[in-house]
Amino acid sequence: MENQRKVQWRTFLKDVLICSLGAYGGPEAHYGVFTDQMITKKNYLTEEELVELIALTGILPGPSSTQTIVAIGYKMGGPVLAFLTMLIWALPVLTVMTLLSFLSQFLGNMNISQDALRYIGPMAVGFIIVAAYRIARKVVKDKIALGLLLFGAITTYFIREAWIFPLVLIIGGMVSIVTSEEKNLWNPVKLNPPWAYLITFGIFAIGSILLTFMWDNRIFYLFESFYRYGYLVIGGGQVVVPLMYSELVEVNQYMTNQEFLTGFGLVQGLPGPMFSFSAYAGGMAARGGSTLTQVLGAIAGGIAIFLPGLLLIYFIYPIWENLKNIKGIKVSLKGITAVAGGLITVAAVILMQNSGFVIDNIIVMLLTIALLFTKKVPTPLIVVLAIAAGFVI
Repeated sequence: MENQRKVQWRTFLKDVLICSLGAYGGPEAHYGVFTDQMITKKNYLTEEELVELIALTGILPGPSSTQTIVAIGYKMGGPVLAFLTMLIWALPVLTVMTLLSFLSQFLGNMNISQDALRYIGPMAVGFIIVAAYRIARKVVKDKIALGLLLFGAITTYFIREAWIFPLVLIIGGMVSIVTSEEKNLWNPVKLNPPWAYLITFGIFAIGSILLTFMWDNRIFYLFESFYRYGYLVIGGGQVVVPLMYSELVEVNQYMTNQEFLTGFGLVQGLPGPMFSFSAYAGGMAARGGSTLTQVLGAIAGGIAIFLPGLLLIYFIYPIWENLKNIKGIKVSLKGITAVAGGLITVAAVILMQNSGFVIDNIIVMLLTIALLFTKKVPTPLIVVLAIAAGFVI
């Protein structure tokens, strides 16, 4: 609490904006930005505290890097500063992704073929493969973790239903607990949680489902879908992709494979949280009516996907110091992250299948992977090069 009295909110929020504008490439890259700005330059928290927060948000459903920076805001100034942190962190890229949801209509009006964006898909697959590799390298420490990664990949490759994703993640956590050799996993600790946030979380979850049954309204349906993605997904933007793709493209056909991949590719070139892809996907899914309807679809997607994670961090963070003493919580995380690595791996395979295994797509994918591994070329430049190649070739 000492930090709360010392730090000026305006100064802290300026540092959050710096993080937002410099955070490319998913949660792992974001943590590097947080370390540089929040620890090395400003000393808002220690490296150990950041690692503990990353572990906490790894267990919780929702956008992990967003929850991490919101928790830092909570630590520095309580719930109000945490909420302002969320806005400063996510709003810039959510606004841009909302505008990009009008991209296909704009290209149509300008008589520009969407083929010009054809290499964004294979490039996005390259990003997903690199994310899968990095997560697998981090989580596969033994045969059980490798087995869980393969289980997650194979199961979700053959069963493309929304319910399978949370189920395999839960199974991963349970296997990790059952096979653990540690004793006294559920050691008792004293907790005094703020139940109001968890109750609000439940009201939104149940209420949004009831609304979709009572009214046949696309915006209500999108809010329910994206809110569900927000509480079913553990591990950040890349993990939500297979879930979104299955429902928005394969089941409901709100957009084509090309349109989905274009949005996912474009968000790679923008700073900030990858969950902002939801504003693009929500806008695309709400097409066919007025411009206002499409904007409302983007807003519904953007708010709904972040809301569960925000409510959960508000519920958990005040009791985190005591909660992290429960060994079972830490043990289950190993299995959950191993399965998540499998989900991301299979997402890359399915998306590449749909893009087409033609020679130029494969070259773009391999070049993207090579550039990401060298770390010499900034992420936005890779996106610009992929778009330029589509126009030139």
